Formats: sequence, C-alpha cells, structure tokens
Amino acid sequence: MRRLKPDPVPDELIYKIIEAGTQAACGSGVQAWRFVVVTDQENKRRIAEIYQRGWREALKSYAEAGASPTEDKNIIAATYLADHMAQTPVLLFACLRARRLHAKRLVSPQGINFARILGGSIYPAVQNILLACRALGLGATLTGVMTQYEDEIKAILGLPDNITTYAMIPIGYPQGRFGPVTRLPVEQVTWRNRYGTPFTKP
Repeated sequence: MRRLKPDPVPDELIYKIIEAGTQAACGSGVQAWRFVVVTDQENKRRIAEIYQRGWREALKSYAEAGASPTEDKNIIAATYLADHMAQTPVLLFACLRARRLHAKRLVSPQGINFARILGGSIYPAVQNILLACRALGLGATLTGVMTQYEDEIKAILGLPDNITTYAMIPIGYPQGRFGPVTRLPVEQVTWRNRYGTPFTKP
C-alpha cells in the first residue's frame, strides 16, 4: 500500500507494530535488530529529498529496461509514494547491529559471502511489521531505495557506525481499500528436487 493519508498514526499502534517485529525469528536468537521511528517533519523532508533522488535513478533504470512509468501500475504507485514521502505520517527504519563475528566472517577463506545471510536477521521482523500494519488497518510497504545513500541517512538518524539500515517502511492510513494481492501460482515458481522439474498442486 503506497498511497497513504497524511493523518497521524498513534504511537500505541506503532509500538504494537514494532513489538510484532520483535517476535520474529533472527540469527542465533541475538535480536540485533534496531528500529528508528521518524515522525519529525524536518527529518521526513530531508529523507524524502534523498529518497526522491534515488527514485529518479530507479525510474531511469525502469525506462532502460522497457517499462513505462506512465502505464505500469506499480511504478505509478511507487512514484506517488516518492512524491508524497514527506507527508507520510511515519517512516520506520529497520536496522541491524553489526556483531564482531560478522566483521570477521563477511568473506570466509573459502570464499563464502556471509553478507548474503545478514538480512535473515532483520527481514523476518519486517514481514511481521507489514502483517501487523495490515491487521491494524494501516498501509505500509517495504522499500530500500534510500540504502544507496546510507551515509546521508545515517547522519539524519544519528546512527552509530555499527548500525546499518536494511529497509524503510512508510506507514499510514491507506487511501482506498485493501484488495487481494496478485501473485504467480505456486506451479510457476516451484520445482521438485531439481530446477525445471514441476511441483504441482496435489
């Protein structure tokens, strides 16, 4: 849900949403997630400017790939969100605290890239947050557009060096109603034992 009303969202609802996030699974049970709730208008304005810069670059990539910014419904909705980011009631940043273990193991002697798995300790919490938002009648979406400007975002949020943003979740009351999501059927995205071998509904 990317079209959100500017109406404020009560802190008690945001608390419930984040509490739902903290019930998620995480690596080693360490709970290294950290969350920043942004409601200050000046901070939202500064974040929106950075976001819009990133979204303009994303639009160029979509155009180069042949997508139409004026016809694709998802791009239209995402552009609306970018244009109205500063009016979004809550910008919730989902972050992860780096551990010394991570610094030592980001790339192993065997060439294993452990950075690939770090998101597994924050994205389950993000999923819980998105589900909680919908259950409470709030619109929300997951976006990572601003992660390419990490240093600028960290300066605005006052994040220490060992905290990294992984997602921003704009939250507000939805314009319009929730509808069913459109998804590919299981058969188109699943294989049995080996890629290419169909897995079909029993």
